Amino acid sequence: MLELSHLIWLFLVVFMVHDFEEIVMVEGWVRAKEDLIRQTMPERLMKMMEPSLSMSTAQFAVAVSCIFAVLSVAVILTVTTLSTGTYLPFFLVCLHVMFLHVFMHVGHTVVLRTYTPGVVTAVAFVLPYSLYTYDRLLEAGLATWPLIWSTLPYSLLIIPVLYAAHRIGEAAGKVIPR
Repeated sequence: MLELSHLIWLFLVVFMVHDFEEIVMVEGWVRAKEDLIRQTMPERLMKMMEPSLSMSTAQFAVAVSCIFAVLSVAVILTVTTLSTGTYLPFFLVCLHVMFLHVFMHVGHTVVLRTYTPGVVTAVAFVLPYSLYTYDRLLEAGLATWPLIWSTLPYSLLIIPVLYAAHRIGEAAGKVIPR
């Protein structure tokens, strides 16, 4: 069985495997499915998504790198303070976001009735990893159900992080040639 610290480090590997699928597929997929996306998405949501539809692979990779940096900080702080659990809530918030992200991918796939970038690795890697990690943290007594539930609302903090990461990615597009 994996030691908890190794399992926490594995978070970054699972994130990158998942995001590599998105990075590799998203630009071409958006070009091919843009009409379908525009027909299916509600107008208000479409306005929020508009900048993402024009991101290049390089811009998207820069945005993912920003998110990876935040997740790396969470993992490092959590592993180095695992015995005290000081930063475990920070890690749990990241784990919640990644776990909930699976359902966003599945939802997009169901609504659009087509493959969406990231859905394969979300279901094959992120979902089992997340469930196993929750189970192991609970089993070890490091996490409790009250802690899991109390950290869940903080998952909304990902919204400004994603916004900032995408803005940085967009800005990188002015420097990185297509």
